Amino acid sequence: MTNPQSPLPTPRILLTGKNGQVGFELQRSLAVLGEVIALDRDDCDLANPDAIRAVVQRIRPDIIVNPAAHTAVDKAESEVELATLLNTTASQVFAEEATKLGALLVHYSTDYVFDGRKDGAYLEDDVTNPQSVYGKTKLAGEDAIRASGCRHLIFRTSWVFGAHGANFLKTMLRLMQQRDALSVVADQIGAPTSASLIADVTAHAIRQVMDSGRGVGSGDLGVAGSAASPIPNPQSPIPDLYGTYHLVASGETSWHGYASLINKIANEQGYTLKIAGEAIKAIPASDYPVPAPRPANSRLNTQKLQSTFGVVLPDWQVGVQQVMTQLMDVK
Repeated sequence: MTNPQSPLPTPRILLTGKNGQVGFELQRSLAVLGEVIALDRDDCDLANPDAIRAVVQRIRPDIIVNPAAHTAVDKAESEVELATLLNTTASQVFAEEATKLGALLVHYSTDYVFDGRKDGAYLEDDVTNPQSVYGKTKLAGEDAIRASGCRHLIFRTSWVFGAHGANFLKTMLRLMQQRDALSVVADQIGAPTSASLIADVTAHAIRQVMDSGRGVGSGDLGVAGSAASPIPNPQSPIPDLYGTYHLVASGETSWHGYASLINKIANEQGYTLKIAGEAIKAIPASDYPVPAPRPANSRLNTQKLQSTFGVVLPDWQVGVQQVMTQLMDVK
């Protein structure tokens, strides 16, 4: 058993996509867990498998966290090769390298792996049926990770937004200051999920894996001797924490409901808007054709995540309020 007073090994964490919405927040949340080596496209081109292997072999991380992806959903329809490289091939290479190192791979996927035709919220083991290049390449990335046999956590999420980067919330806020009328889709349902929530839950889950005694990396960094962490009973079964989880905020809304809340909060916070709430028109998705089909139902059941890792996920409105407050503070 590790002496609680002895120095503990510090895991080395390789983080991709540091300038993306989730990657930006992960730099903050992962910093308390170990040494974070955060990369962007200039540091490692994820469209180049050899470059990925070289970086991983040079850094030799204990944990690989990969939020980077081809997320331009409509562009992916005409950039199939690039989307495949970024969403599928890169995931496979990270998984293969994680297997060699005994590292933990944390990866992010999407509601687009489903066709959106289910009546209720999707469970992790529901049948997948992606309808877009983006969804197909993301699912193939998931499958490659699972097939590799590496230790992994795959988090499917949806409708991501944050104070950093481009997203629906910031687009709506800008348009509401420029236009006196908007039309927003009202027959697609999901849960807007903040990048900071995704990052915080990720760090919590990684800590749980470390504290479970299962270990991560070739150095077996299950730091059970930490004074802040319970020492696992070797006679007790260790829970199998690895696998696929749905990670979204609680509750649900439509894009129109989401836009309406943005308008309401913006008025309360003193933004100068040209548009009134009643001028945000609800329309069907058929009135707003796009290259890549969107799931009509993007609801993801999070009970597995909440029960396994002991987390309670806040309502989606909480994250919207927090991010809009952040944006107001930096104006």
